[in-house]
Formats: sequence, structure tokens, C-alpha cells
Amino acid sequence: MQIEVNGVSVHYETETQNKNGPWITLSHALSTNLTVWDDTVAALRADYRILRYDQRGHGKTQAVQGPYDFPMLMQDAVGLWDALGIEKSHWVGLSIGGMIGYGLAISSPGRLHSLVACDSRPDAPPDYAAYFQSRIDKARDKGMEGVIDSTIERWFTPETLEKNPPALDKVRQMIRSTSLVGHEGCCKALQTLAFGPRLHDIRVPTLIIGGARDKGAPPDILAEAAAKIPGAKHAVVPDAGHIVAMENPQGFVAELKAFLATVDL
Repeated sequence: MQIEVNGVSVHYETETQNKNGPWITLSHALSTNLTVWDDTVAALRADYRILRYDQRGHGKTQAVQGPYDFPMLMQDAVGLWDALGIEKSHWVGLSIGGMIGYGLAISSPGRLHSLVACDSRPDAPPDYAAYFQSRIDKARDKGMEGVIDSTIERWFTPETLEKNPPALDKVRQMIRSTSLVGHEGCCKALQTLAFGPRLHDIRVPTLIIGGARDKGAPPDILAEAAAKIPGAKHAVVPDAGHIVAMENPQGFVAELKAFLATVDL
């Protein structure tokens, strides 16, 4: 489905099998789309009303000229909630999706039941910001096809790369189909990532979770982030890199469900 939010046509899907369940919003990673959550939706649909959406410039959501920034991406999420009449929701975000969640937990805590940040570091030190400039440069030169192999190698473990399961082709196609404009806009936002100094302001129940072998958001960095948020939990999913919800969906869902069960609504 499409809806106008902040001047952008946003593609979203809802699952409302449980008419009375609390809302949970799923927000994807850079150069992916809402289908990254297919396994998660299958595991949660009996207990929650689920909203997932394509971020601006990704999937079937309109690509408008960037650069983008985190306040803009946060406004997209809040605007989508407002348009759909969702007053409060759990937030589960992967990579940039989790970073948006940090911002929402700081600026709009009354809209969140809880925050789950997956493989999401809170800051962009120089080497991390430089990585996103290299992505921009490579995509400008070779198109999105030119970033597929290096992205897959960064995101998944060597064991998964060797097996080359169908999930990898699914991710390759997500990357391939991402708008150059949307990719660059979000890369520019990632270069400005700076939620670390305000993590102590987060008061909603929080889980920071990531793959044990994530190169971009390794467990030690996520543990440091969790330690700055009062009462936050930190979980490490084995046998997974950056796209934990797809590489080890069972391990991820087990940790997610255990956390959500502790959240008082």
C-alpha cells in the first residue's frame, strides 16, 4: 500500500491478524526493503499488529533528492504513524532502522512501547563515515550493481557466503533494486550519525541486539551503547553477521520475543 507522508509516497504493509495486539513497527537496513523482515513477521503476526515500511528511496517508496538526515527519517516514521492512526508502537530497527529508533526514543518516547536496535551503532567515527563515502563513490561509478559483492561480504559470515543460501540472492536483489538517489541520501545521513551522547536520555525499555560476527556493529560497540541506556539489555546472536534477522532468524526471534514479553504496556 502507498500513502503520502512528508511529501513522499511511502510503501508500507500491515499485518493485523491479531486485532487487539499492540503495534510493532519494523524498519529495515540501508539498501534493503521491508521484505528483510519476512521471517520476523511470520513469527510475530499471531501476537502483534505489525507495520513495516520502505524508507525513502528504498523499495517501493519514492526517492526524492537528498541528502537525508536522521530528523527527516524520524519524521517519516512519526508521519506514517500519524497517517495510520497508530498512537504507540514497539520499534524494531535493523542497522539504520535501529539508529532511527535511537532518535525516536530520545525525541518521541511517548510514541514507543519499547526500542529494539538490531546491529545499530549509535555514532559514526571517521572510519565509519568514510565507509559510507566509499559506498557513494562506488555506486556513482558502477551503479548499485557495483556495491553488491562488497556489501554481501561485509554483511554475512564466511560460512553463509560459502553455502550461498537463497536468502543471499534475496538480499542481492534488494540492493540491486535500491534507488541510487535513496542509497546516497541515506549514506549521507549515516555519515552524520551522532546519538551516542544522548543515549542516557532513553527511558523506554530497550534491547540492543546484534550478530556475533557483525563487522559494522560488533558486539563490543553494541555492549557499550547498551551500558549507556538505563536498564537496557544487550544480546548477541550466534552464527550471524549484520543482517541478523535473515542470517539467523530463529536465534533473533527467540531473543526478540523474550525481550518483548518483559515489556509492560
